[in-house]
Amino acid sequence: MADLKPSRRIRHLFAVNPTAVLQLGLWGALSIALMTVDHRYHGLDGVRDVLATAIYPLHVLVRLPTDAHNWLTEKWASRSVLLEENARLREKQILLNVQLQKLTTLEAENRRLRSLLESAVNTPERVLIAELLAVDFDPYRHHILLNRGRQHGLYVGQPVLDQHGVIGQIIRADLLTSTAILITDPNHALPIQINRTGVRTLALGTGRLQELELPHIPHNEDVKVGDVLVTSGMGGRFPRGYPVGTVTAVEFDPGSPFARIIAKPAAQLDRIREVMLLDSEPPLMAPDSSGAVAAWTP
Repeated sequence: MADLKPSRRIRHLFAVNPTAVLQLGLWGALSIALMTVDHRYHGLDGVRDVLATAIYPLHVLVRLPTDAHNWLTEKWASRSVLLEENARLREKQILLNVQLQKLTTLEAENRRLRSLLESAVNTPERVLIAELLAVDFDPYRHHILLNRGRQHGLYVGQPVLDQHGVIGQIIRADLLTSTAILITDPNHALPIQINRTGVRTLALGTGRLQELELPHIPHNEDVKVGDVLVTSGMGGRFPRGYPVGTVTAVEFDPGSPFARIIAKPAAQLDRIREVMLLDSEPPLMAPDSSGAVAAWTP
């Protein structure tokens, strides 16, 4: 009896159940009918919408890890790209600012050179353009070093100007460089005359870049603030008629026979970049060994 039990179980397992077969047939027929109706008449669209809406949260939950990963990756990449782009833009801005400054400097230099060339055209003497190498604005010594020397035709006593007026004169000419003394140096005296009245005197350096002193002018002399000073041509160094400065103050001291007259140089001595040297005959007089330029008495 025990040996027959397994075989009975197998036969029972594979036995045909008429009820199950009938149910399978009914469900199959119903499925075919529903598919036919849905395909031909779209009768199940509402049911499909309801089912799709019901399972939508499930789709969201399934895709949530992937979407979160993609969002974080995109945000981090976008931030990195923005930081890198900002760094490139900052570097480009710095480069453009440097180029703009250079262009501004070149434009200003071109304006100065054009002014010098226009001044050179208006002068009867031949001129030579030189650039500054160094500036010495010691209170007791106003000297500038130029990049031209004897090899270029410079000589001691040669007048130095800018586009506005007289700057000074050469006191030392080396082979490739030269040193010029400014008209504001305390050791410099320039023969000038007042353009309005023709009165001649000296313009003495005071050690201040914006100030010249005119000595030996009596109280009764006609001198007014705003009078233009030009080179007188006396002394054999500076040609006549070049601008020197403008009178800025006239003071009368009862205890002195002479008025105290102050003038402002016409040349922009604190902004010198290029200078113009007049190519005329070398003067017979030259500065002494100490570098001082002897004053001339009109």
